[in-house]
Amino acid sequence: MHDQAKAYHQAVTAFYGRRTDYDHEPGTTHPYKARRLLETVPLQLGDRVLDVATGTGLVAIAAAEQVGPTGQVTGIDLTPGMLNQARHKLAKLGLQNLELVKANAETIALPANRFDVLFCCEAVVLFQDIPASFQKWHGWLKPGGYVAFTCPDQNAYLSEIYKQICVSLPEPMGHILEPLGTPQRCHQLLEQARFGNIQVVVEQSGRDRTLADLQSLQLTQSSLRLSFKGHPQLQALSPQQLEQMQATYLAAIVQKATNDRLWESTTTFFVRAQKQPSP
Repeated sequence: MHDQAKAYHQAVTAFYGRRTDYDHEPGTTHPYKARRLLETVPLQLGDRVLDVATGTGLVAIAAAEQVGPTGQVTGIDLTPGMLNQARHKLAKLGLQNLELVKANAETIALPANRFDVLFCCEAVVLFQDIPASFQKWHGWLKPGGYVAFTCPDQNAYLSEIYKQICVSLPEPMGHILEPLGTPQRCHQLLEQARFGNIQVVVEQSGRDRTLADLQSLQLTQSSLRLSFKGHPQLQALSPQQLEQMQATYLAAIVQKATNDRLWESTTTFFVRAQKQPSP
């Protein structure tokens, strides 16, 4: 693996490895999004399901219950800590039709035409090459099979402020939410991967944040590396550059706030598409 990609995946693993109670984080919407994503696809008894970036198994475990003992679910994830949380839940439930695999979703090789349904909840924006991943997903699905994933709107999670922070750097950098940040872009990338029957449901949401809470955030190379997918110039930031970025961030949120509060969009797309049967 290229050094830059390796460093980025290490940063992703470290970030999610620190989240030891992912399902119950304050204000979390992870369980809701998993349930909502499952509703987009008509799972059948006996289906073979792949859950990409399964995390704590929120989608995979529910899918395993729906497809029954004649079905099979495979959940893959990069982060051992997240998989350990999934295995703990799985042991309590005693499900025999769910396999959890530690693997990089962007490099793993899987058989063609194997799965009836492929899910990816909240993680596809982290992939460094989304078009290539969609091509792989298309190949792994059986003809007529479904892909379903979630992704945030391009303006969610104060992304405009993060883009503003980095305008002083020599090279422009694409923010993590931009590639799939509009329904049109979701459609375009899925069509390029030969998917059809594409549906994008936009669910508006947000949260009221206090200015004090947002001001407490300390920007680091690691947090910026996640926001801009490991762009190489982030690895060479000086302390002075980080200090300037912190100042830019603080000024931006103060300008955006009203009465010491700031509304943060968390709008999410629920996307479904289908591998067209062969003519």
